[in-house]
Amino acid sequence: MSGYEPRDGQRRMAGAVAEVVADGGTLIAEAGTGTGKTLAYLIPAILSGHRVLVSTGTKNLQEQIFYKDLPALQEALGRPFTATLMKGRGNYLCLHRWQIYKDGVGGDVAQGPRLIEVGDRTFLPIVDAWSKTTETGDRAELRDVPEDLSMWKEIGADADSCLGSQCPRYGDCFVTLMRQRAADADVVIVNHHLLCADASVRQGAYGEVIPASPTLVVDEAHQLEDVATQYFGIGFSNSRVDDLVRDGARLLASQPFGDKDEEVHRALARVADRNRTFFAALSSAPVFRNSGPERRARYTAAAIADYFEDGMMLAGALEGLEATLALLNRAGDGRPRLAEQARQDGVRRPGAVQRTGPSDEDITEEAATLQRRAGELRTDLRILMAADDDDYVYFVESRGRTLVMRASPIDVSRIISTAIFDRFRTTVLTSATLAIEGGFGYLKGRLGIRQADELCVASEFDYRTQALLYLPKRMPPPKAPNFTEAAGRETIQLLHRSRGRAFVLFTSYAVLRGVQQFLEMSLPYPLLVQGTVPRSALIEQFRTTPNAVLLATSSFWQGVDVVGEALSCVIIDKLPFAAPGDPVTAARIEAINAAGGDAFSDYQVPLAILGLQQGLGRLIRHRTDRGVLAVLDPRLKTMGYGRRFLASLPPAPVTSDLDAVARFFM
Repeated sequence: MSGYEPRDGQRRMAGAVAEVVADGGTLIAEAGTGTGKTLAYLIPAILSGHRVLVSTGTKNLQEQIFYKDLPALQEALGRPFTATLMKGRGNYLCLHRWQIYKDGVGGDVAQGPRLIEVGDRTFLPIVDAWSKTTETGDRAELRDVPEDLSMWKEIGADADSCLGSQCPRYGDCFVTLMRQRAADADVVIVNHHLLCADASVRQGAYGEVIPASPTLVVDEAHQLEDVATQYFGIGFSNSRVDDLVRDGARLLASQPFGDKDEEVHRALARVADRNRTFFAALSSAPVFRNSGPERRARYTAAAIADYFEDGMMLAGALEGLEATLALLNRAGDGRPRLAEQARQDGVRRPGAVQRTGPSDEDITEEAATLQRRAGELRTDLRILMAADDDDYVYFVESRGRTLVMRASPIDVSRIISTAIFDRFRTTVLTSATLAIEGGFGYLKGRLGIRQADELCVASEFDYRTQALLYLPKRMPPPKAPNFTEAAGRETIQLLHRSRGRAFVLFTSYAVLRGVQQFLEMSLPYPLLVQGTVPRSALIEQFRTTPNAVLLATSSFWQGVDVVGEALSCVIIDKLPFAAPGDPVTAARIEAINAAGGDAFSDYQVPLAILGLQQGLGRLIRHRTDRGVLAVLDPRLKTMGYGRRFLASLPPAPVTSDLDAVARFFM
């Protein structure tokens, strides 16, 4: 490989992976930044001759492996192998939904369909041209449209609205083609969201998403618990109900059903009305008073009792809609299914693929899908209203206009172990941050790992010469009213010495906004702030803007790579302890303490250590990088547990002298 540098840690890890792939079992391997862990697990896995499934925590790493690492190995190994990239179905264009959306009711791209939002019309020609040439349907190919393109929720391959094998576009569906490629591939690259989604559907009646494989590699394994917590729970939101009502209205608009129309319209209207009433009441619940725009409030069955009648009326309306939609199903009984017939014939029937208007058969299948969705919503709502499973924590979450009722498992270790790991002969878990004080006990407990080989490979970087850790001499406690002001002043001092070129990472939006006010008044460098533009665009702006300073919260603590002088300083305001008032965190603290453990020492501190390691890990990404790591939280020096954090950080020199920071940058 061109430019390859032999690395002892990489060779040790590759040897350990080769052994566990040959013998079976589990390997936990922490590989510090710069080890080259991707090649360390890919090469022995590929050379084993068996299919390997690689799951990453981020789409960025997924794409790096598929588009950069695997092509390089195709050439270097001299051994042919096939590979494919699998993402969640929402990343792919649904040709059936796209046709319906584009056409609207008698509209076309040039005229601007009646059902399409005005703001999206600019991007319609771009998406339309792309839809005719793309081979994958992956929205990541759409570089010229915003990440938050509102029309995508209408045209993406959403699981709720999928018609499956009865879809008229099943033969050339991008999700279908993706799964066919994966079934024949030697290396399948997925992400943790899809890995958990696959495990979830395997528990039900929907088969599988990812093809079987003897070997699983979990990269960025520190993220798996959080993703599993999301996927193995239940969620019911006002937007899910709104989507159901909208799709039902479009079904009737596309092809009227005569005397059944009015009954379906009334059922849809009842659901929409009950949905508004129930969630309006829930949003004004006492637990939400005096809280910010993104709110999470825990509830019990007793706490939800005041809204029980409204919730049951919504469940009843959904049940009524479910029954009414069955009328449309029966309207098509006995008719041949075009898509099914095409599939049996083994050909793509031009009528099934090319036509723009829905047939009676399509309408019947869409009615069946809507009926299923109404039934699932009704069931989920009743489970969430009952809130009677002690293994789950129940909470309501507000994000903008969307309100979600959720039930999340308190402990996912058994679920991860049985639903994911037990399906594989070999499992490799790796990341730059897995060990706490040199051991893997915390990770094994959280992921349900009973026995594993263990390997800890130090970073290839020389932190003693490449980095400096700065801890302020004096800072008020994080809860002190003057902490934000002190953090702002300290940040300004550091940024003047680093000449910008910094990430300033926060544990809360409140402190971010407060520090932002200080920086806007006195900082001579370009200031970029999370939320002003999409994440990828913000990172690109940072890379290309000299002396830029980026202010961001948790989503920028992981999976962001900026190599070179553009990023020469990372400043973190506080130790990233999970908020004890967060419903899931609070429930886990209670469970650990109830079982006789020490939740703070055994759970909260280790979790925060991993978070801090990830945040500081943004800085040194290459042998030639140099930079200052700054943590403004005084608890690193004033609290006993601060020693545990310091012991887990890179072995860089420590200073509290701003002049030393200035000299470092000379």
